Amino acid sequence: MKELDEVIGLGRVRGWRRGWQERTKLQRIDLYTRVTLCTLPWAFLLSWGLMPLGTVLGQGPVPVALGVAFFAVNALQCVLSNRNVGPAFAHYRGAEPFPPRRLRLPLALLAVLTGLLVALAAVDAITEAGLALLVLDLPLAFATPYVLLVPVRTYLLRSAAFAAVVVGLLAAVGVPGGLLFGAALSLLVVILLVLVSARPSAWSLTVMWQAEEARDMQARLAVAEERLRFGRDMHDVLGRNLAVIALKSELAVELAQRGNAAAVDQMVEVQRIARASQQEVRDVVRGYREADLPTELLGAKGVLEAAGITCTVEGADGPAGVGAPPAVQAALGWVVREAATNVLRHGDPRHCVIRLTTTAGAVVLEVENDGAVSAGTDPAGGGGSGLAGLRERLAALGGSLEAGAVGDNLFRVTATVPLTATPQDRLSPATSAPPEER
Repeated sequence: MKELDEVIGLGRVRGWRRGWQERTKLQRIDLYTRVTLCTLPWAFLLSWGLMPLGTVLGQGPVPVALGVAFFAVNALQCVLSNRNVGPAFAHYRGAEPFPPRRLRLPLALLAVLTGLLVALAAVDAITEAGLALLVLDLPLAFATPYVLLVPVRTYLLRSAAFAAVVVGLLAAVGVPGGLLFGAALSLLVVILLVLVSARPSAWSLTVMWQAEEARDMQARLAVAEERLRFGRDMHDVLGRNLAVIALKSELAVELAQRGNAAAVDQMVEVQRIARASQQEVRDVVRGYREADLPTELLGAKGVLEAAGITCTVEGADGPAGVGAPPAVQAALGWVVREAATNVLRHGDPRHCVIRLTTTAGAVVLEVENDGAVSAGTDPAGGGGSGLAGLRERLAALGGSLEAGAVGDNLFRVTATVPLTATPQDRLSPATSAPPEER
């Protein structure tokens, strides 16, 4: 049973680690910021909020009851604070309004905490230093999500009013002037601490998420623009020819109804135009689907760097690059596109190197990145359909493709294609289309 529990625990740790690695950099920053803000009230509670309460032990049932109640209510306030951090972030970003009813219980608990603190001071159950520490911990849990819900000016004014109430109540139960000044200073420190911790973090995350959304929108607009361009090309190619086919077909029908032998000539012309249109469509589609190696290298470098990944291209200007035969360049272009797509989709790389070399009459393309091992890149061929299609395409040219881990946190895709490869004698129709279209 103990061994089973250890296996389950190890599986959970690996699951958490995998979940962390699958997050993007922005998602990691977002999670780290939220966890930090959720941890802050607990850190204060278990340190400065707990140590002063140790002095109430042995002072009688009333101080002990007040100390235990203060700690329990403060812990409940921390739980509610953690639950409200996420909705407060969403409210700050403008994604979803924060329900005001979620503040009712935390506000009531803050009032109870204030009363308990004043009661502890009234029965003289805590030391002078302990009072300053408890005052410092008093509004922290409530203020952490609240500072994201209201403007800074409103937050400061309401916090000042709360501090005045606390100091006034402490003065009413006979706390000396020096301790009142220390309590006021503690409240000022914690109010400003929450402000400078939560607001800048939320602002930074909002800006980064807006930039991410803008980049996604730009990508979608680029795809839409490319679709429009392809539609215009197809219209330009087929529009006139289809109109001519329609007219000549109508003319052939009329001539056939009159018994005129010229109808056959018109249908022959229709057939010729239809075949020419078919060839033109093939040319457009072929030009649209073919991958040009220099273009793909530039595109991969631009896309990866736009995603915050440092990309280095080596050897693209040598015989392994532009000087390779067209069939080899086209095949390697698809490898660059698929490998760059995998780098973006999987793991969290920071660096990527695309390297072109020639060896023993062949071109070798290597795409190497750090970060987690990319999904869909099983070297045995059991991964995504993209790499499987690339293997078929390269095999038709007498080449090969290998993919897998090559070291500590490194992943490499290696494509090898002979320089003498020609598509006429090797490339089959099944592999002439891009990998992602099969």
